[in-house]
Amino acid sequence: MQKLIQRVQTANSLLCVGLDPVGDDAQVARRLAEVIDQTHRYAAAFKPNLAFFLSRENGVQLLRDTVARIPQDVPVILDGKFGDIANTADHYARFAYDVVGADAVTVNPYMGDDAVRPFVREDKMVFVLAKTSNKSQYSMQNMALTRGGSLAHGVAQVACKLNAEIGGVGLVVGATHPEALAQVREICPEQWFLVPGVGAQGGDLAATLRAGLRPDGTGLLINTSRALWQATDAAAAARELVEQMNQLRPVTA
Repeated sequence: MQKLIQRVQTANSLLCVGLDPVGDDAQVARRLAEVIDQTHRYAAAFKPNLAFFLSRENGVQLLRDTVARIPQDVPVILDGKFGDIANTADHYARFAYDVVGADAVTVNPYMGDDAVRPFVREDKMVFVLAKTSNKSQYSMQNMALTRGGSLAHGVAQVACKLNAEIGGVGLVVGATHPEALAQVREICPEQWFLVPGVGAQGGDLAATLRAGLRPDGTGLLINTSRALWQATDAAAAARELVEQMNQLRPVTA
């Protein structure tokens, strides 16, 4: 948590650079190096998507090399959407933290707090999926609870309790649902949110910031993947995104 806070302040940025590498292996290795080198000065965090690495023959080594290239002061969120429990979850946590070197992970909480706790370490963060950016035909997240609200709201409440108990627990809330983002922020006023869905998936940056920012102008990590990966000049694209964010939020010294 402290590493993230320090990086956000130092870089004056809420940009999370998503790494979803597409292309042949040689091309991907070169492009990953380019994107990291060109964007790290503007990044509050990097988020490699585990699936895009595991689908490659030497994907784990590529992932480790990618994380090693990221400057030490920039947090790395391994987007694996882990969701198992007990010894299996312990091994996933060891892979993410000890093998890959990540600072945080994303976790699917379908199996409850038992799926979250194995990933909690003193210097690590866990982002729990609450209201994701996809628009499913049969959304479990929108199912109504008998006590009121939706399942997504129930997940947020549990995540708040866990954060108060063990610390380092944030939420994944998609930018494609700004009204839901505002509701989750009301439930969890202090926690950090990882926010996918701005840009290609249709999420509006201004609406997202209005709905989810904390009063201090932080509390959100706005993930962008394709816009940077496909940019001719990734540095310029990242700088422009950060400038847009900072124009729309109250920036504190």
